[in-house]
Amino acid sequence: MANSDTEVAIVGGGAAGVAACRRLTDAGIDCLLIEARERLGGRAWTIGDDPRCPIDLGCGWLHSADRNPWREIAEAQGRSIDRTPPPWMRPSAPIGFPLSEQAAFQDAREKFFARVALAAEEARDIPAATLLDPNGRWNDLISATGTYVSGGELERVSALDLSRYNDSGVNWRVVEGYGTVIAAHGADLPVALGRAVRRIDWRGRRLRVETTDASIAADAAIVTLPSALLAEEAIVFTPSLPAKTEAAAGLPLGLADKLFLSLADAGEFEKDSRLFGRTDRRATATYHMRPFGRPQIEAYFAATLAAELETAGEAAFLDFARAELVGLLGNDFARRIRPLHLHRWGVDPLSRGSYSYALPGKADCRAALAAPVDDRLFFAGEACSESDYSTAHGAYLTGIAAADQAIAARRSKRAR
Repeated sequence: MANSDTEVAIVGGGAAGVAACRRLTDAGIDCLLIEARERLGGRAWTIGDDPRCPIDLGCGWLHSADRNPWREIAEAQGRSIDRTPPPWMRPSAPIGFPLSEQAAFQDAREKFFARVALAAEEARDIPAATLLDPNGRWNDLISATGTYVSGGELERVSALDLSRYNDSGVNWRVVEGYGTVIAAHGADLPVALGRAVRRIDWRGRRLRVETTDASIAADAAIVTLPSALLAEEAIVFTPSLPAKTEAAAGLPLGLADKLFLSLADAGEFEKDSRLFGRTDRRATATYHMRPFGRPQIEAYFAATLAAELETAGEAAFLDFARAELVGLLGNDFARRIRPLHLHRWGVDPLSRGSYSYALPGKADCRAALAAPVDDRLFFAGEACSESDYSTAHGAYLTGIAAADQAIAARRSKRAR
């Protein structure tokens, strides 16, 4: 393999790895981005069977778009930014969910998050579910939407960590696909694709980064793998890093899967509107009708429901969605939909989930995971972000921070 010697090896070619490699390359530092997949982007993945309708199977929203660096990068690439407000920030279609009930639900949800914020002010790192109204009518739907946010059930989510998420409330999309932007940002970088890193030996003066087909010598490494893979010790560190493994275990990856359906005779639905499958249970999907105005439905499944459907196989997602949509729109609706695309992120061996949440009592694991080791091992990825976790821009910012740490360590050594 070429590039068997480099100053900085970057492990993982998702948003964080691409950002770190770009920063180092722009600084004139020899580096190599090593990615196990045959593509860049990681959990950002745009597919384009129909170039008129690219589909983001991974992250799709420019969250906090007014301060999201990927938005600026997308604009510099000449991409089209769709500023249509997201469905979750507008009333849903009243099908199966009257507007008066939607207002009552939103009120209950706002009061729940107010209690989450209060618990955080009191530094109580408790399960978010304990802050639900004990007799709340809307607890099931609050819990369901909570899984969309965190990818995990509220019983498993730290209220303190949940409160630390910083969202500006501006959410836009890239018409050509979020994954397209991230992959293009790394297009001309020094990259080795299709090579998984198995071990990083840091006993000697230089690191030895062992991949599936070669060993690479490096002065430093930036590790950007998903927290689930670090917790499973997909990379063996020699000497071992038990504190990193423990921190990663406190930040499991939640699960969110998207099933895209074609929709015939779509005109009856408002562009970028939303339906809840059910409002009286946790195990329900949400349906984004006509995203970008396209004749499609984006069905969103999360947490335990998504995991159970993954186990049952891809057809189970379609069966579940069809049953919920028929329950809302009548038996004839079944003939109007056809499956387009789905990716099961939980069984994907290179991700093992979608985005991280902190377990109760583990909110501070994010800082622990991000901390450098020996000024030679640096860590990045959305799970390392204390306030922008679960997002591609959070991953980007941690990648930049890790690259800057590596640059500062390099300068310090050269100054001695």
